[in-house]
Amino acid sequence: MADRLTMQDPRGQYPKPPFGEQPQPVPGLARDMSPRPDHGEESYRGSGKLAGRRALVTGGDSGIGRAAAIAFAREGADVAIGYLPAEEADASEVIALIGAEGRVAAALPGDVSVEAFARDLPRLAAEALGGLDVLVINAGHQQSRDALANVTSAEFDETMKVNLYALFWTTQAALPLMPPGSSIITTSSVQAYDPSASLIHYATTKAGMVAYTKALAQQTLKLGIRANVVAPGPFWTALQSSGGQPPEKVDTFGSGSAYGRPGQPVEIAPAYVLLASQEGSYMNGEVLAVTGGSGSVA
Repeated sequence: MADRLTMQDPRGQYPKPPFGEQPQPVPGLARDMSPRPDHGEESYRGSGKLAGRRALVTGGDSGIGRAAAIAFAREGADVAIGYLPAEEADASEVIALIGAEGRVAAALPGDVSVEAFARDLPRLAAEALGGLDVLVINAGHQQSRDALANVTSAEFDETMKVNLYALFWTTQAALPLMPPGSSIITTSSVQAYDPSASLIHYATTKAGMVAYTKALAQQTLKLGIRANVVAPGPFWTALQSSGGQPPEKVDTFGSGSAYGRPGQPVEIAPAYVLLASQEGSYMNGEVLAVTGGSGSVA
């Protein structure tokens, strides 16, 4: 486990490829990855930046959402996580980690591509936590296809529903529940600006998330609520090994970054903490890129 408090060369701070092919069925589990991702289970240390906050993180069972949920709890927030029922094994670990910090932890299983559930999530979270003032839209669907002809209408529709429709449904339902000072954070991708040919449908949704959040931010600031975007580069998550990349590319995933490795989820968690906290009070409608030098955003 990397020591995140000791100054060191970041290029060698975490594992580098090759990782070996390790295909998983959708949606994938972090526990079945090798090496297992570092979400901050042992390495993230908080300092009270989110004391008293109440956060909902969609896709909070693994990957970037899990890292954000752990960091929020370590910073003093109560946290609800949304996740697919098939991800219960990973989600239960997150719930235990949040509880171990003495924070309220709420497990909210369901499918955000179903409108009724996506709209109900904020209410369920607010009831469990006693309110809602941080919303992280992170649940995502990504499947690599080598040609446009191999993208079915059903798959295109699922990608749109999980990545864009759920964003609309959940934020629309959450806004009436969120007081001034609250924060909305969406998870886009470097794919919004530098798309891969094999991720044409995924990249389309991630570009849409940026536009949506920037427009939303202009409305929410009138309510005293900030809305911002995090745009990750290559991060070592179950999204990649469950079809987000071709199996042979998982072996070398992240090798094209300037670091020669993918990011670990814990390395992006501070971006979410900053945007959720009062320290990010003058940030609204911004795109905070954490790409490892692998791409640019504009």
